[in-house]
Amino acid sequence: MAIQKVMVIGAGQMGAGIAQVCAQAGFDVLLHDMNTEALEKGLKNIEKLLTRAVVKERITDKDKTDTLNRLKPSNHLKDAQSCDLVIEAVVENMDVKAKVFGDLDVFAPKHAILATNTSSLPITEIAAVTNRPDQVIGMHFMNPVPVMKLVEIIRGLQTSDETYQAIEEMTAKLNKTSVEVADLPGFAANRILMPMINEAIFAVHEGVASVEDVDKVMKLGMNHPMGPLTLADFIGLDTCLYIMEVLYEGFNDSKYRPCPLLRQYVKAGWLGKKSGRGFYQYN
Repeated sequence: MAIQKVMVIGAGQMGAGIAQVCAQAGFDVLLHDMNTEALEKGLKNIEKLLTRAVVKERITDKDKTDTLNRLKPSNHLKDAQSCDLVIEAVVENMDVKAKVFGDLDVFAPKHAILATNTSSLPITEIAAVTNRPDQVIGMHFMNPVPVMKLVEIIRGLQTSDETYQAIEEMTAKLNKTSVEVADLPGFAANRILMPMINEAIFAVHEGVASVEDVDKVMKLGMNHPMGPLTLADFIGLDTCLYIMEVLYEGFNDSKYRPCPLLRQYVKAGWLGKKSGRGFYQYN
């Protein structure tokens, strides 16, 4: 199936990033959000990133203009009726995603593929609320989307080979590298990453080393570009906790038990960079 028009649901950092790379790759894109303020902010952030890319001579002024011309705002899911692919990037909550996919199954044309950017939730369960489970698939982009090259493609139990192939081909057009991943809790990226972050938090919680020194160990000793606690702040500590809970519940294994300090920070509202404070303070 030829994918020409894409709707991205959710104008936050991930959704706006996905919309940007799709538009830059030549696809017509609808960026959807029920919150008009969030939608305007998402579009402004895309324009800001494109302007920065022009200044750094990564793209031309014409590239920027063409990309913005391919981007249109949307306030209603009914707009999906004109799309070949819908990529959902809303909050990481099964009830919310199930509602979105149930509505999309009504509004999107019969041929349309429905993809989710979930970082940990089961594709099979999301697909089950639709009458087209063979056309539901996971597309887990990495943050920040315009920079990071990887996309995890996750098959649900009933995802068809045709759907997988269409998404694999589209991912290549986005200048991304894809990996095929099984529909298990955390997939591959977060099943590896989140326990490392959780263990780094345990190291601070148990007094093994300070926040700064834990990050130094991983940066200078393991050649990581960013320390795990800095990364956790950028991801959002609430997101980290949620994914650890998905892993803990999904595998029923104590090695995925969220650190009490992580729970405490989230309860305090210390969610990382987005709230101004996490393991570090941000002004």
